[in-house]
Amino acid sequence: MIEFEYPLALLLVVLPLLVYRFLPAYKESKSALQVPFFERLVSVSDDKPSHSATLLHRNKVQWTLVIISYLSLIVAIAKPMWVGEPIEQKKSAREIMVALDLSGSMSEKDFTDEQGTTHDRLYVAKQVLADFAKRREHDRLGLILFADAAYIQAPFTEDIDTWLALLKSVELGYAGFQTAFGDAIGLSIAVFEQEKSRQRVMILLTDGDDTSSQMPPVKAAEIAAKYGVKIYTIAIGDPSTEGRYKMDLPTLEKVSAVTGGQMFHAMNRAELDQAYQAIDELEQQEFELLTHRPRHSLHHWAFGVSFLFNLLAALWVFSKKLHTNQRQKALLSQVKEGPNE
Repeated sequence: MIEFEYPLALLLVVLPLLVYRFLPAYKESKSALQVPFFERLVSVSDDKPSHSATLLHRNKVQWTLVIISYLSLIVAIAKPMWVGEPIEQKKSAREIMVALDLSGSMSEKDFTDEQGTTHDRLYVAKQVLADFAKRREHDRLGLILFADAAYIQAPFTEDIDTWLALLKSVELGYAGFQTAFGDAIGLSIAVFEQEKSRQRVMILLTDGDDTSSQMPPVKAAEIAAKYGVKIYTIAIGDPSTEGRYKMDLPTLEKVSAVTGGQMFHAMNRAELDQAYQAIDELEQQEFELLTHRPRHSLHHWAFGVSFLFNLLAALWVFSKKLHTNQRQKALLSQVKEGPNE
């Protein structure tokens, strides 16, 4: 299918008609040669005397070449575009912000793998998050780290490999050693609003009580609910822990309930895996269908046709003038030979 980028340029088709109708005809001046044998020259040749200024007359071949050249030029100016068949692209409308706790309690080694090796909570959380991210086809992922304060480690991206590299580089102590997941919720709201996200999901993974947020977690959750952010909280570790590393499960549960999400408690890696699988099942993925029609400009072909026919017209005129000059020279030579005979 062909479309024109500037269709109004096609109105230039009538320009030659307007010029022909309202402007005086162009006359070409001819050089004259005074000869003493003018009457004899006229009698020998078939030509008749003419004025010094004459109207130009083109034959059918010239007219055809000029018209095709002009029409091709107008088409080129209108910029024809070849529009291909629609290409549909399925894009997820879901954006998932993962908030990861980096407080000091994440260094506790209370997770044991199948080989009996113990690992700290951060190591296991990173491993499970990596597996979770690899299954995020079409989703856009973001990453917030929080401890004394919250900051963005990775903005929303579809480049999962880059997101995994940024997750892998996370170490304890990056953001302090306290817990500020209320501020992490507030930061995620700002990011969702900036991106104008449609389906907003936050996964908050922590193992402790909020100790340093400027905004209380429940208050932050209420604001998140107003902005359409659904929060799933995952508590990892032993709930019987006391002191500064104690867990505040009621607050985590309330944060999830306020936003329409759900709280999960993982005591080991298997339960942590189950939590992410449950989130997959609970949070249905929405899609946007984007349609794109490829466009390729064809104006250079039209310019090429115009140039070619202009060149042919010029060659035609040149050949006609060359033929006329040769004919005039032949006539002059006949006239000069006449008196000698």
